[in-house]
Amino acid sequence: MGFTSRTVAELVRLRWDDHRPGLWFEGRCRTHHEVAAGAAARAALLRDLLPSGAEPHVGVLLDNTPEYPMWLGAAALSGAAVAGINPTRRGAELARDILHTECRVLVTERAHLPLLDGLDLPGVRLLVTDTPAYTDLLAPYAGASPDTADAAPERRLLLYFTSGSTGAPKAAICSQGRLAEAGRSLVDHFGVRADDVHYICMPLFHGNAVIADWAPALAAGAGVALRRRFSASGFLTDVRTYGATYFTYVGRAVQYVLATPARPDDRDNPLRVGFGTEAGAVDAAAFEARFGVRLVEGYGSTEGGAAIQRAPGTPRAAIGRAAPGDDLAVVDPVSREECPAALFSADGRLLNGHAAIGELVNRGPHRFEGYWRNAEAEAARRGHGRGPARPDAAADGDWYWTGDLFYRDADGFLYFAGRTDDRLRVDSENLAAAMIEDILARYGDATAAAVYAVPDPVAGDQVMAALALREGAAFDPGAFAGFLAGQADLGTKMAPRFVRIVPRMPVTATNKIHRVGLRRDGFRCADPVWWRPPGETAYRPLDDADLAGLLAEYRARGREDLPAGVGLGIPRDPR
Repeated sequence: MGFTSRTVAELVRLRWDDHRPGLWFEGRCRTHHEVAAGAAARAALLRDLLPSGAEPHVGVLLDNTPEYPMWLGAAALSGAAVAGINPTRRGAELARDILHTECRVLVTERAHLPLLDGLDLPGVRLLVTDTPAYTDLLAPYAGASPDTADAAPERRLLLYFTSGSTGAPKAAICSQGRLAEAGRSLVDHFGVRADDVHYICMPLFHGNAVIADWAPALAAGAGVALRRRFSASGFLTDVRTYGATYFTYVGRAVQYVLATPARPDDRDNPLRVGFGTEAGAVDAAAFEARFGVRLVEGYGSTEGGAAIQRAPGTPRAAIGRAAPGDDLAVVDPVSREECPAALFSADGRLLNGHAAIGELVNRGPHRFEGYWRNAEAEAARRGHGRGPARPDAAADGDWYWTGDLFYRDADGFLYFAGRTDDRLRVDSENLAAAMIEDILARYGDATAAAVYAVPDPVAGDQVMAALALREGAAFDPGAFAGFLAGQADLGTKMAPRFVRIVPRMPVTATNKIHRVGLRRDGFRCADPVWWRPPGETAYRPLDDADLAGLLAEYRARGREDLPAGVGLGIPRDPR
């Protein structure tokens, strides 16, 4: 398919006068033209609402409703940027996200207004989409047509949050040109056609849904079907109702769909492909066997700096090889030297993890466009200050450092081996350990707290915390659960699943918390460990029966291939 559009705004304008069905939501269908007209009206409104001299940023705190893609289109047409605001954030941290991205307009809906109660948001104009006042405000702009005069490939279009070692979430920048290019690339890769329908059930405040689902649909002129929030029980019904052929996912969502009761007609659906991450080989095979739908796993840095593509012949435990154009290497972050290839024992155990595991780095051209107002994090991504100076420092000064740990086998296949100490991914949410530690530091009985990731039995991570208690204190699980419930800024994914009570916090020779050792022990350690089983709010001791059940679930879900060093005692099989 040939493309000439260099901006998302141009792609929106192409849908003007396209009267084919274009967007489905809760029983109503809008044409491509209606969606483009809605984007044009909102762009005209936004031009009038943004104060002179202000950053052209609009925060969007919405479920997956038609307003979301229309505001994405509006921002593109007006040369503005959308900051996707995560509704799982709470209190001061939620306010921080809105104010950090300098949003002068915040678009939300009545269901999310309680999240804003009591927040100090000076200078932020609130638009509540499902109210008469909003309808009246938009009415004068109903005749606007798509105007791309304010659009350019280099203009910011997305500010989407990703957590990292700096603690507070970082707002990654994505330009119109990069998003349009990503859409075109996925159209070519998956053969997306104008008569396809993309099912968007992942939240649009994440890059997964916008970059991998909405953008290729827009580029190809395909239709979009929205689900307000993901529903496992509603997944297949929606797919059939809308004739969906393509969707994106995260591993947890796939597991939820597989957990629904099987039916003889499950394979009777129009889906052609699913594209996402963290499904795992076992669940991907089960999904294809049950629904007849191929899941294509990929690794892509949210910031656009690196990508790995899975292809036929990829070993079961591997992610794949570097995407075309990327020069990916596994690098020792101290020496900046490339790590040696991984060596495996006969039973598949990684033998030289200490030497083979390093940080995944893109040494070639990349599309990382920086973070909003975070020069320190941006410099870290580009490798500044990492390791000693090298003779070719000028050459590697703009390498892209992913922050993810990998190892590479002799055939060049890349294997994920974990994240840096301060990063976790829970139910597709990126979290920063430092933020959770700050909250746990308020717990009166604790003198020190460390937060780190342990692998989830299905996909991603779970939060584990180590607590050192004040002298004479004993861990009270009820009091601790009550403390967590009372923290207004504790997001819905942040509460620890496992709590280890240590006599003293382990530290390194430089008196830093020894997180590597904590992660290596996981929940199999000599210290008492308490946990909250899935679906429960109370903590209880992790006993031998619980441990056996967890390990059986790891095996059943194909999670033998866990990050090296995590003390679960499960053999690895790279093939």
